[in-house]
Amino acid sequence: MGLVERLKQGLARTRAGLVGSLEAAFKGKARLDQDALLRLEEVLLAADVGPEATAFIVRSVEEKLAGQAVDWNAIQAALEETLVQALNGVERPFVLPREKPAVLMFVGVNGSGKTTTVAKVARLLREEGHNPLLVAADTFRAAAIDQLEVLGQELGLKVMAHQPGADPGAVVHDGLAHARSAGYDVVLVDTAGRLQTKRPLMEELGKVRRVVEKVQGRPPDERILVIDATVGQNALSQAQLFHEAVGLTSLAVTKLDGTARGGAVIPIARHLNLPILWVGVGEGLEDLEPFRTQEFVRALTRG
Repeated sequence: MGLVERLKQGLARTRAGLVGSLEAAFKGKARLDQDALLRLEEVLLAADVGPEATAFIVRSVEEKLAGQAVDWNAIQAALEETLVQALNGVERPFVLPREKPAVLMFVGVNGSGKTTTVAKVARLLREEGHNPLLVAADTFRAAAIDQLEVLGQELGLKVMAHQPGADPGAVVHDGLAHARSAGYDVVLVDTAGRLQTKRPLMEELGKVRRVVEKVQGRPPDERILVIDATVGQNALSQAQLFHEAVGLTSLAVTKLDGTARGGAVIPIARHLNLPILWVGVGEGLEDLEPFRTQEFVRALTRG
């Protein structure tokens, strides 16, 4: 199954609400009237596109089709073009830096799919010929360590882990030392999403970043926020805190297959001004795709 097909499958619920509602609203109209534009606004908001991005999209579609005789194909084409514009700058293909080992630090709240995303990215990197090492730095949850170790076994990849409750910075330090001595070219660090200690989460994540800087002589090459698409724009406030703690460089959006609000990708990316590297479209380890704007928009608007 190709990228567009996977995305179409994953975005089916969002697309049904977006395209189905709009096609019905515009059916039989010869002009783009105010009632139709109002319906477009309502549908976009229901897909969690957000007020700012929705206003941009509605205004752009209206400008593109002003004074023209329209049918559904013309409206669909104008919508696709506008969505691509709304996602301008969001696409950035992931490329490993030359300095080895590269370090990818994954952050996000518990339940966002962070640990599974770490394993999915490791699988993609291995398919590209890289040699990934997984580091279980969410030491405050024994289940997170166990989960990463199980996923590592399934993929045939080594997982560096300490006992539950250990210092996350120590795990990362040992993982990087092992990666450097054993010739791994990329290290993927799974971090805590909630702490059962008095130390605030963001302080702990900042400490992990500083450990990487000390060992590597540079910060983690990617500080990736994993966002659950089913949470929608509610993730924005969380994202700001993570950004302040570690200086985010990119996003991975998960669970697009489990929501009718996949449009939240647009305001999240626009608000944070960060690229989306990957999107998750299913529960399997193979259900992670590089984010490509054209393919994403096509999957969102065409059945």
